[in-house]
Amino acid sequence: MLAILLSPLYVLVNAYIIRWIIRWLSTCRHEFRRFRSRLIVSMVYLFFASAMGVGFFLPSGGVKRFFVKIGNYWLGVLLYTILVVGAADVIHVLLKRSKKINQEKLRSFKVFVASGIICAVGIAVLSIWGMVNAGNIRTTKYEAVIDKKAGNLKQMKVVMAADLHMGYNIGCEHIQKMVEKINAQEPDLVVFAGDIFDNEYEALEDPKKLIDILKGIKSKYGVYACYGNHDIKEKILAGFTFGGSQKKESDIRMDEFLKEAGITLLRDESVLIGDSVYLYGRPDRQRPGRDIKTRKTPEEITAGMDLSKPVFVIDHQPKELQELADAGVDLDLCGHTHDGQVWPGNLTIRLMWENACGYLKKGDMHNIVTSGVGIFGPNMRVGTIAEICSVTVKFKGDE
Repeated sequence: MLAILLSPLYVLVNAYIIRWIIRWLSTCRHEFRRFRSRLIVSMVYLFFASAMGVGFFLPSGGVKRFFVKIGNYWLGVLLYTILVVGAADVIHVLLKRSKKINQEKLRSFKVFVASGIICAVGIAVLSIWGMVNAGNIRTTKYEAVIDKKAGNLKQMKVVMAADLHMGYNIGCEHIQKMVEKINAQEPDLVVFAGDIFDNEYEALEDPKKLIDILKGIKSKYGVYACYGNHDIKEKILAGFTFGGSQKKESDIRMDEFLKEAGITLLRDESVLIGDSVYLYGRPDRQRPGRDIKTRKTPEEITAGMDLSKPVFVIDHQPKELQELADAGVDLDLCGHTHDGQVWPGNLTIRLMWENACGYLKKGDMHNIVTSGVGIFGPNMRVGTIAEICSVTVKFKGDE
């Protein structure tokens, strides 16, 4: 419903931008003052601006993938076009009101052309950098000291990844990079903290190849996962979801995919790793999924555990941090936020979460939130990084 209500705004914004582009081109070159030239420019712009909508309505296949990918790139370009062009117009209005500025020069041909070039370069640099940066996966290292014994274990290397968003944006090449980064850390335990899929199973580039790639993860104690809010069967257009108010669940093929890939899905349940460490996987707080009406509270999670042993939790959204700490959780691993993914989102996201990205100590609990491996919506990362997190956990009980 919200997407429908906002669609007129999308049309108006694009009309504003195309008017600005044609005006600038017409000033630079006389050819663009002709109706035919303006029509060509408008049609090219319309192709990119409508790609998201066209892809949404097309049946699954190569053509749909092409339009959705173009639309996702366009989302990022549009964001920075709005910001840059909007900023240029605001500056122009402010300068027009200044008595210190020569108004005749401000309205001159050279100033208008130069301002357009600056805007175009700015948009291009931000967009191209964002596209390149999104494909570069880093490794962020943390250390957590837990004042508990873990059998004979003195330490454990835990590698966390989240927000893969495998689908139209993220395919085999990116996941292969991720697996190589994970294996380079020689992990004892690998966990995926939700949003492994990007809503539509049909969006996977090559499910069999992706399964084979993920099978290549080398982990002493195995690979575990919890689901996030996008690990469900649901249609999405520009970040808006469709499908009514019915309960959203994962596509059964998603569950089978993880099983074939050697990834154990934890659905509000725990497993004892190496007879020494509890690992609990929480369902998503908003969309808990199949056969789960309400997920267990932090107190219910640890109620049957021997809390003399370390307790690790994977929870897609970094919520209930104090409650988890009070319940005896020692390490809470989360994703979801993408650290805002694209500037200025990386600034505003910190107003919404106690720990939007990185490390936070909550009582005796260590909370780590990753910016994620993949991307959602705009196929860019500006001001943020794609990452896996390598956490060296040291057990110091009775020392």
